[in-house]
Amino acid sequence: MCPTRRLLVALTLGALALGSASHAAQAGDPVVVFAAASLKNALDDATLAWAKETGKTARISYAGSNTLAKQVEAGAPADLFISADQAWMDDVARAGLLKPGSRINLLRNALVLIAPGPKNAGSDPRVALAPDLGTTLTKLLGGGKLAMATIDAVPAGRYGKAALEKLGAWEAVKGQVAQADNVRAALLLVARGEAPLGIVYATDAAADPGVQVLAAFPPDSHPPIVYPAAITQDSRNPDAADLLTYLRGPAAQSAFERQGFSVVEAPAAGR
Repeated sequence: MCPTRRLLVALTLGALALGSASHAAQAGDPVVVFAAASLKNALDDATLAWAKETGKTARISYAGSNTLAKQVEAGAPADLFISADQAWMDDVARAGLLKPGSRINLLRNALVLIAPGPKNAGSDPRVALAPDLGTTLTKLLGGGKLAMATIDAVPAGRYGKAALEKLGAWEAVKGQVAQADNVRAALLLVARGEAPLGIVYATDAAADPGVQVLAAFPPDSHPPIVYPAAITQDSRNPDAADLLTYLRGPAAQSAFERQGFSVVEAPAAGR
């Protein structure tokens, strides 16, 4: 064999070896998950249980669904995307960035009105949403701010605005809305006493002992709160599908339900 040919063969074998090593290393890499901020407590618990059971790990970035969707569209290396609404998942799907057949509806949530104060504050703190919610909120705010996630982008903010519009209160309070980057940031404004009221998910309120629930918004006052999940088109991590399957299983369901989520029932086999 001539020297040139031997060199080409050596380079080819070296490239194959490097490719094989790269694939082997990839199989052990953490699954990179982009998840809505409201999932933090529950998803941390679920992925920790998955790690203990399988030895596999996840690395999770939490933020508003709008921020995460834009990052995926910009080429951020996520394996799994879990949004707090269908609209931002649809946006990523339209860009052709979801693995075909991987999208599922994972969880449901509810929307509540909160105020600062311990949950065991003594007297029942609940307020009526009817007949005139606008006047009620204005009195409770007392010139302060109503903390919400960004109303035109973050799912919790969209749901909250829709509920206030449906109940005839938006015009009365829109000038007092303090918009936060995500729902957990809105929760924090209330927990710290920086805002006398806030609109967050029921699961967020349950996760923070520094707030109390004043009222739950009727489910028909806003679009259904559904969390879809999907594997990204560019994911090459073989553990991503395993994690997504695990999140629909009984161990993960327990973690989600402990935090107040409702689990979307998986379709029966063969359906």
